[in-house]
Amino acid sequence: MYERKIQPQLNCGLDLVGEVLYGKWKIRILWFISEGHKRPGELQRKIPDVSRRVLNVQLKELESHELVTRKIYPVMPPKVEYDLTEFGSTLIPLIHAIGLWGDEHQDRLRDVIARQYAGGMTAEATE
Repeated sequence: MYERKIQPQLNCGLDLVGEVLYGKWKIRILWFISEGHKRPGELQRKIPDVSRRVLNVQLKELESHELVTRKIYPVMPPKVEYDLTEFGSTLIPLIHAIGLWGDEHQDRLRDVIARQYAGGMTAEATE
């Protein structure tokens, strides 16, 4: 298993949230689990760009941060379901608010992102 060589500096709440939610898909995974999509296959259909390996790694990290629980059913073929913990469900209103902000500013955000990809990242944007 991967072990960090440099431990993160967790000096404030933003550092802690960043450490727990860092990962391209984690916010979407939490959102879709809150909507009732509990099986890895369902989550992969909702987020088709994520590979199965990355999905499993991020689910494992969310589980280790106590945001989701995993239940394994003793059937063949094996069945696994994920649920939000009570702690994890406290993030859903924040994720909802971020989504609303993105909806409200989607045109501007798309333009900014399109310019970055069209012209490459500028020196100011990478500083």
